Amino acid sequence: MSCSSPWSRRKALLAGATLLVSPALRAHEDWPLRSQGRFRYLGLHVYDAKLLAPQPLHPERWTEQAFALELVYARELKGVRIAERSLDEMRRQGELAPEQAERWLAALKAAFPDVREGDRLRGVHEPQQGARFWHNGQPRPGQLDREAAARFFGIWLHPATSEPGLRKRLLGL
Repeated sequence: MSCSSPWSRRKALLAGATLLVSPALRAHEDWPLRSQGRFRYLGLHVYDAKLLAPQPLHPERWTEQAFALELVYARELKGVRIAERSLDEMRRQGELAPEQAERWLAALKAAFPDVREGDRLRGVHEPQQGARFWHNGQPRPGQLDREAAARFFGIWLHPATSEPGLRKRLLGL
């Protein structure tokens, strides 16, 4: 393939970057669906959540397990607003130092693009590394460290969640 134009070079670099993400980091694509639930806000359908994992999640030890949480959006939302709301929900699990909150918010803003109806955002929890994100099957920047990943997925799985009914459905309680 000739890479004479800047556009061709950019396409070749993106194709190479996609190959770097496979196959180990794409193992989550083969994980079975374990559970799912719908999130509504003030009666409006916002997204459907799907939990995928190589094994069923243990309700008290989910932070030690690999899994993916995929949100299929039912409406348009700005990525920056998703990031800000995520950080607000992460704070429900305990205090955050201001510099830590800023660092995590920057990673979340990088990870979350604006979404439209039908878009899929998938977060993959890697217990020893943290979290990585995908949008409609394409890898996103904005990785989270282990502590941030536990807080992020705790939005849905931690006992302090603002949506205990959705937590029960996702964890099969």
